[in-house]
Amino acid sequence: MSTTRAVWLFVLGLTAIRLTLVGTTDLSGDEAHYWMWSERLAPAYFSKGPGIAFVMRASTMLFGANEFGVRFFAPILGGATSMVLFYFARRVYSEQTALWAVLVTNATPIFNIGNLVMTIDPLSVFLWTGAMFTFWLAIERSPQFSWYWPVTGLLIGLGFLCKYTNALELISIVLVLALVPRLRREFGQRGIWILLACFAICTIPPILWNAQHQWVTLGHLQSRGDLDRPPGFHPTELLAFLFAHFGTLSPLLFLGIAWAALANWRRMHQQFRVLFLMWFGLPVFALYFLLSINRAANPNWDGLAFISVAVLAVSFWREKLESRGRSRMVEMAFVLALFMSAFVLDTDVMRSVGLHLWRRDPFCKMLCGWSAAAGALENVRHDVEARTGEKVFVIADERDRASEFSFYFRDKRAQGAGHPAVYIPESQAILNQFSFWPRYDEFVDAPQTAKPGEGEVYTEEQGVNVFTGRSALFVQAARKMRPPRSITAGFSSADRVAIIEVRHFGELVRQFDVFLCRNYKTLPL
Repeated sequence: MSTTRAVWLFVLGLTAIRLTLVGTTDLSGDEAHYWMWSERLAPAYFSKGPGIAFVMRASTMLFGANEFGVRFFAPILGGATSMVLFYFARRVYSEQTALWAVLVTNATPIFNIGNLVMTIDPLSVFLWTGAMFTFWLAIERSPQFSWYWPVTGLLIGLGFLCKYTNALELISIVLVLALVPRLRREFGQRGIWILLACFAICTIPPILWNAQHQWVTLGHLQSRGDLDRPPGFHPTELLAFLFAHFGTLSPLLFLGIAWAALANWRRMHQQFRVLFLMWFGLPVFALYFLLSINRAANPNWDGLAFISVAVLAVSFWREKLESRGRSRMVEMAFVLALFMSAFVLDTDVMRSVGLHLWRRDPFCKMLCGWSAAAGALENVRHDVEARTGEKVFVIADERDRASEFSFYFRDKRAQGAGHPAVYIPESQAILNQFSFWPRYDEFVDAPQTAKPGEGEVYTEEQGVNVFTGRSALFVQAARKMRPPRSITAGFSSADRVAIIEVRHFGELVRQFDVFLCRNYKTLPL
């Protein structure tokens, strides 16, 4: 059997297995929130472009608003990324290097999680890898023009619409062209300018949306990178950023990739393919490394940096093995990565045979118990409404909880067109995408009951709040002392009526306090 056929069978089989798993766990908070985006399509959103919303809308139209429908494209994109990576590495090095690049990538915990949980990352990684490959094909044909130039620009632009970090691939392209003497002439050719034009077209929707919404995404990105505060040097934050990769990539694989990158530093100006692969990883890693000096970045933020460097590392270690023979350390690195992936993805197997973890595993912390918690909250709502005789609306203390309950409520009971099933507390600050959807604290036009008389002047406000006088259930994380001021000041009273606890294999995974808030009166400006 040829290597290419073996890789195809491996990737197809792995993708089929992942498709059987995507519907077996509850959604994460991000997934539920992106599902809410997909129900309200827009040119852009508070923190990101529209890519994830449109893709999720397509999958839920095919398979329904359930876990499988939301996540369908995650395994598909993972399989597609693996195959693009294989053909890219095969063209740059060899079939054997390409084979091991696919195996190593699919062994890492972060790639496995990304193939089961539908966030912006599967889209971002696929489009980044595709653009890297098409750019390689474009410069292979230099100085002749090829359609790989506009395709590369389009792929980067589509990646930008999913994750703004994908725009850094333009820096990689400019650096490769500038650092290689024979490619510098491309700056005077039409290929690079058509590439940039295709990318620029893709930036129009989020730019127009932000222009209409006070450029909120810029403020969010500044806050996310801690750039809205004076810079500082925090070594512990930087160490936390670096050590996080030991868990997401596995310790030995991360060390192997780092070692290969350092060892190849001097070879960058001797071998074009080494320079190419290094500069398609370094800009992303350097950005988040610098940001982590002030505040540690999440390990998935710089995941794009490891695609090309992983290919370089596989080639480097294959050379070492060919010259020195078998290495138990390499075998241990691969086996450890597989074990960590299995551990992260499904610790229920161990629990089912009586092996309990010494701490709560991160995958369960992210996914477990949301549907059960939503069912319990609906029961509380039903009991309160039966007792009080009035219909109540629901508020959650933060975005992820509001999104999870909105997805898992059987009776979503939206209060109007575009309204979420669960709100977040009112605030005059723009906090997230909920701030742009209909809110319970907003005023709407009052119905016209009579025509104004001639010369008659109205000085009172023409808007009304349709939630005034109504009661609500407010749910927040347990162990907080009391609801926030926006709740206690916005309602006449707020009394705890229930405590929701959700256990998984006997372990407490979710705990919420539920308050009955009576007589909404709106906060003063």
